[in-house]
Amino acid sequence: MLEIKKYSLEYIKGKKVINKLNLYVKEGDIYAFVGRNGAGKTSTIKSIVGINHITEGDILLDGISILKQPIAFKKRIAYVPDTPILYEHLTGIQYLLFIADMYDLTEEKRDTMIQTYAKTFELYEDLNDIIESYSHGMKQKLVLVAAFLHDPKLYILDEPFVGLDPKASFTLKKLLKEKAEQGKIIFFSTHVLEVAEKLCNKIAILKEGKLVVDGEMKKVLQEHSLEELFMELVVDD
Repeated sequence: MLEIKKYSLEYIKGKKVINKLNLYVKEGDIYAFVGRNGAGKTSTIKSIVGINHITEGDILLDGISILKQPIAFKKRIAYVPDTPILYEHLTGIQYLLFIADMYDLTEEKRDTMIQTYAKTFELYEDLNDIIESYSHGMKQKLVLVAAFLHDPKLYILDEPFVGLDPKASFTLKKLLKEKAEQGKIIFFSTHVLEVAEKLCNKIAILKEGKLVVDGEMKKVLQEHSLEELFMELVVDD
């Protein structure tokens, strides 16, 4: 389970970007984390993965604290940022081998996973090319392949569908559903509310650093669409 406990974040002393956020994401959940720009979604995600500091509270995965055991925590997660950040002087395969080495994958597992996911995202034939030559969509696919390599417990994805063509988007949705069925945890932020509504079983809506909705998608929506609910709760007149 991913536990966000009384998490607060300040960039400027006395001004909280996130204020005492509590959120619990269970095994098998595909959890949408939505809100307007500036609501605190990416700031929260960056604290979960250990990039941002935590002013108050803690974040735990299966009881492992990102504050107290950061390496153990990070070994169990994969992070896909909102913009693909890569070593562009490397080839695609060199980058994936580097990621595999960081997670201590055996040569057999490394080769199998690279082949499986690179072919799944139709990137296999391009792995010997320099990353700098890749399109934005290809870079996004490479980041996604890297995220799946070590079979993490928790997938943290920030706008993962941006830049993907329709087929790659379909492939990613299918993979996320499969991982959830295997008991993995999927936590992702998106502005594409239609995707969140169809893909996710849980939803959290953030407004100005505070949680305004948290629960099962079907119970939260009832007779509304997610877009209608979002406009009603989050967007000011």
